[in-house]
Amino acid sequence: MSKPLWQDIATEAQDLRDASISRVKPAIPAVPKDLPLNRTDIPKYLLTTDEVVITQTKPEDLVSSLASGKLTSTAVTTAFLRRAGLAQSLTNCVTELLPEQALARAKFLDEYHSKHGKPIGALHGLPISVKEHIGMEGLGLNAGFISWWDHRGEDDAHILKILWAAGCVFYARTTEPQTLMHLETSNNLYGVTVNPYNSGLTPGGSSGGEGALIAMRGSCLGLGTDIGGSIRSPAANCGLYGLRPSSYRIPVEGWAATMMGQEQVVAVCGPLSTSLAGVRLCMKTVIDAKPWLNEPSLVPIPWRDQESRLTKASGEKTLKVGVMRHDGVVRPHPPIVSALNDIAEKLSAVEGVEVVDWQPYKHDEAWEIVSTLYFCDGAQEEIKVIESSGEPWRPLSEFIIKENPNVKKLSIEELWHWTSRREAYRSTYAKKWNETATGRNAHGELEGMMDVILCPVGPGAAPPLDHAKYWSYTSQWNILDYPALVFPVTKVDVTGSVTPHTGEFLGDKDKENHQLWSSGPEKYQGAPVSLQLVGRRYEDEKVLEAMSFIEETIGLPFTEFA
Repeated sequence: MSKPLWQDIATEAQDLRDASISRVKPAIPAVPKDLPLNRTDIPKYLLTTDEVVITQTKPEDLVSSLASGKLTSTAVTTAFLRRAGLAQSLTNCVTELLPEQALARAKFLDEYHSKHGKPIGALHGLPISVKEHIGMEGLGLNAGFISWWDHRGEDDAHILKILWAAGCVFYARTTEPQTLMHLETSNNLYGVTVNPYNSGLTPGGSSGGEGALIAMRGSCLGLGTDIGGSIRSPAANCGLYGLRPSSYRIPVEGWAATMMGQEQVVAVCGPLSTSLAGVRLCMKTVIDAKPWLNEPSLVPIPWRDQESRLTKASGEKTLKVGVMRHDGVVRPHPPIVSALNDIAEKLSAVEGVEVVDWQPYKHDEAWEIVSTLYFCDGAQEEIKVIESSGEPWRPLSEFIIKENPNVKKLSIEELWHWTSRREAYRSTYAKKWNETATGRNAHGELEGMMDVILCPVGPGAAPPLDHAKYWSYTSQWNILDYPALVFPVTKVDVTGSVTPHTGEFLGDKDKENHQLWSSGPEKYQGAPVSLQLVGRRYEDEKVLEAMSFIEETIGLPFTEFA
């Protein structure tokens, strides 16, 4: 029997997706033929008033209404199924919907609440969307590869079991790129996922399906994964909150990916949400379940936000923010510079907040290390999986593997060498952070240290399709294993942006990034502008508390999103 053509497998994948959407009732209305670049408002005119209200509600408010019985899970799940179907038509972000399973689950939860008069758990009735390569028992698990189309999940991923026990509803699975190693989302099974705010731009990747779906309010809380920016890039490009947690805090068992078992650059799972409270809700729910008892690689650190990490013994809340304006390799585009300067200026006027400059330490060396350790086998597994089906290489797969000079097969001795360089770099970076201390207390402990770093998420707003080639504003924190939270600030307004840098370029990468902007700033009009808050390893709770404090004191975001 001859091997099927990759095009036939892609057709099968898209037919399965379309069939799953067609089973949603009431039927999902057709979208207009002539679509604007910004598609975020279109569902508001095609759904019922109740469905619009539900899907525009933040997750923390939904769980409250579901727990009280004000809303039923059936009504909420139906609303998100219908809006997710529209999001697919508008951005190509879904691999399949799960209407039968989701509504059966919602019915069970509603009956439980009716019988017992209380919710089943912290997430009772809340629909959660999931990136496709996070496994679900019996469902496809292709990770964006044509040759893996027939793979099936043997069991639910560990994190899904925890969320299920807390009462959530799984209803939508979302797109990812070929190899999972793009800061965009395109593969040969489903094609290209586009940005809801500007369809000429990318929603980011590799969790770009989640980013687009949530930005379209077809979800309010979803799961992504991150090894180089794959949660933060979509969150930034789509005006969302997204957390890359410290490694080994959130379960990772049950994924599909190449190079499973490598520990040189550890991938993490984390939330994307329409609210900061949604990120916290997900993290707390998962960690409160003590996942380390079933996944021994995880660290047994409980969720520690019962007490403030910013409040001093005097009761005063203080925050020391280091502002990294660029990474010494590529200067960000004017809208990012403006947002960074604006927030730094506003924070400087807040009582208890100290703003200092943070000088990046050899971020070019960090990229050399991380991009070498990404593909310790010389990318042989990726190459084999792609070429075994005959599917073509996507442009950004070629970029990160074939055009990456650091991709080479490492010997055992070379692997030890690069891992040692990673650890040495981490140690030096930690010492640089320690040097921000103002002194020592009576016990000899450092005090007055910088709490968090405020920095860009990327070298600009969402890039044009196939142009997301600069990873270091996100991969930097992967190699250091620092928790990093993305948050929305404003949107690109080309009439109000500051003048771009006109001096000497930092190098070829800086020049290339500058040309992306100078060749036509109008292509970025309306795109979300987001920034990133970074903390030290295992200080995830502190990062979220700092973000909450910043939002409250300066009124973020500065514009409305969807």
